[in-house]
This record gives sequence, C-alpha cells and structure tokens, in this order.
Amino acid sequence: MDGLIAFLSDYTIQNVMAGAALLGLSSGALGVFAVLRQQSLLGDALSHATLPGVALGFMVAGTRNLESITAGALLTGAAAALLVLVLTRRSRLKTDAALGAALSIFFALGVVLLTRIQQTGNASQAGLDSFLFGQAAAILRSDLWLMGGLTLLALLLLAAFWKEFKLVTFDASFAGSLGLPVVLLETSLTLLIALAIVIGLQLVGVVLMAAMIVAPAAAARQWSRRLEQMVVLSALIGAFGGVTGAVVSATGPNLATGPLIVLAITVVVLLSLLFAPRRGLLWAELERRTYQRSLLENRVLLSLSRVAQEHDDPGYAAEQGMLDAFHGRPTGASLGSLERRGLVNRVEHMPEEGAHWELTDSGRREASRVVTQLDGGNEEREAR
Repeated sequence: MDGLIAFLSDYTIQNVMAGAALLGLSSGALGVFAVLRQQSLLGDALSHATLPGVALGFMVAGTRNLESITAGALLTGAAAALLVLVLTRRSRLKTDAALGAALSIFFALGVVLLTRIQQTGNASQAGLDSFLFGQAAAILRSDLWLMGGLTLLALLLLAAFWKEFKLVTFDASFAGSLGLPVVLLETSLTLLIALAIVIGLQLVGVVLMAAMIVAPAAAARQWSRRLEQMVVLSALIGAFGGVTGAVVSATGPNLATGPLIVLAITVVVLLSLLFAPRRGLLWAELERRTYQRSLLENRVLLSLSRVAQEHDDPGYAAEQGMLDAFHGRPTGASLGSLERRGLVNRVEHMPEEGAHWELTDSGRREASRVVTQLDGGNEEREAR
C-alpha cells in the first residue's frame, strides 16, 4: 500500500496521468463528431498538419516555449482544416483526396522546417523532434494548466452549441433549411478537433494523435445509440486509456507513454468490437447461429406437418433417420428443442426403425402459423 501511495505521489507520474486524462476527455468527446461525419481521416490530417506549427512556434520564441508551440500548432492545424473545407467545397476533390493533400503538404513543410532548425545549431532545439512521437515525461505542472484551459474551452464550446453541432452532424441540409450557418458550424467543429489535437501533441505526438481522435469514438459507437451517450462514453474511454497508458509506462524503464496510451485504447476498441451488445462480432455470430437454429427447427416442423398431410394422418409419426436424410444434416438437436417447446413428441415405434416423432396440437398450430407467414412473405415479394 505504501508503495502504491509513493508511486501515485510521484510528481512526474501525477503530471503525466493528469495530462493523459485531459487529452482523453477532449479528444474522445470531439472525435465523436469526426467519426459520425465520416471524417475519421480528419484527425490524421490535422495532427500531421500541426508539425510546421510546432517548428514555427519554436522559431518565433527561440526556445521550446509550450505556449508559443501550441499557438503555432493550432494556427497550422486550423489552416489545414480550412484548406480541406475549401478544397471539398470549391473543387471537384473528394474529402479523402483533400485530406490526403493537406496531410502531405503540411507534414512535408514541417519536416523541412524541423531540418532547418536542427541545422541552425540552436541548443534549445534539442528534443524538438519529440513532438513527432510525444514526450510525456517532459510535461510540467504549468503545462497542465494550459492543457486544462484548452480542454475546458473546447468542452464549453461543445456544450454551448450542442444542438447546432448535432443538427449539422446528422443532417446538414435540414440544418441549412432552418437558417443555421452550416459552413460556419462545420468550420467550428473542425477547428475544435484541431484544438483537441494540439492539446495532445506533447503527450502523444503528431504521428499517433489521430488514434486519440478516432479510437475512443469507435469504441463508444459500439455501445451507444444516442449522441449524448456516445460523447460521454467516448470521453471516459479516452480518459481511461490515457491514465492506463500513463500508469503502465511508469511501471518500467524505456516504456513510451504515447504509444502505450494508444495501445490501451486499442484494447478497449477490440473488446468493444467483440463483445458490444447487438453490434459486437460475437453478438452477430450468436444472432446468426440462433437464426440458423430457428430456421432449421421451422423446416423440421414443416417437414413433419407435410408428411402427416401426405398420409392424411395428423398424428403420423415420422422416422428421425428420414428427416436427417431429407435435410442433409442431423436433426436431433432441432427435434429436442421442438420437444422442449411442446411442439413434437417422441413416440414408440418398431425398435428396429429408430426414433419417431409426431406433431402435438401446438406443433400443428405452429406449423400452420409458419406456413401462413411464409405465404404472406411470398405475396409481398410478388407485389413488389
């Protein structure tokens, strides 16, 4: 217990955990809108576009001043966002092509500026390239105030224009018919996403920041059906992944915090894809198996009904071996299930002929219902 208290009391660990939580909250909440607007690549493009801003901020301040670097990153991130909007609205380029163009242009410019800075011999530039992959251990308590302020600003703006952002996200045409400034709202949403990316630059870095925008929202999408729930859940998943990655990285030497944060959220995404009710892969497989089992039971029930009709005997007992051969698979499990539902009875017959089954009164009514349902479906398809 004393070891845990000492671990959590460490100055650096506290800073990294708080920074990771703030990053997860902001990127998780705002990433939802990028995912729902089918602009998942937007986070990747904007995060890479902040690199020249990092270099420009350093060149202006002459040192690794976080406020200057953050302002520069926000400036170039916003410029890339506006470039994407202009290209998609004023040219024939599709969104993915515009995002790819913005990503490559701004990232190339950032690499050129970083190389130029490294050749100047300025001693303060040491470690500037850590913004590519993040350097969580360098976070200071003063940096947390800046990150916290930007996170609070982003969440307050999101809350203030919640209805407008919601309308633009789901139906921009309807929002325009109500007189809302669609372009301005879309631009504001994009700039807020750029702001969330800037918050995480020092912690996660340019290269991996896109995952912080997309992954929490993708996981939350599996568990929620309402936007409000999805935003809250995505923010919590982002914060959880951030704190988990920070704690794991602090347990051993040479464990990079940024990649571990991304890996922690990736684990949540994989679990969500597998186990989320109704949308998870295992749930879908379970539904598929249930449907196939139900379909085979109905087919066996109808087979028993038709055999009884052919023999003009409602209580005619059909041999299980004949049913197996007719359906091309064992029908014992289906007959057992039908028996538990009270639709068929196993009857005694000549011992050398194996098991025989007959429909109960409930079974005959259920078979009639299935036939009526199938006939109704066929008539509907013919009407189309």
